[in-house]
Amino acid sequence: MNIDERLDRLTERHEALTLTVELLAVDMRDLAADVREVVAAQKENEKQIGELAVFIRQLSEIALRHDNRLDNHDNRLGKLEEK
Repeated sequence: MNIDERLDRLTERHEALTLTVELLAVDMRDLAADVREVVAAQKENEKQIGELAVFIRQLSEIALRHDNRLDNHDNRLGKLEEK
């Protein structure tokens, strides 16, 4: 293999490596964009979960108050029946 053949071979390898790096750079930009979208969606999900937790807590407080009212009602009925 003479020097010109070696240079041609090195040039081909260099071009192949350059193309590979360029393709990887494109893939990395796409991946970074995808990650940003996932992070944004995750933040939105966390916000919605927080809102849902508040709603569930409010419902549980309403249910507890309702249960207490029923207990008071039952206690009053029991006292009336004893008389």
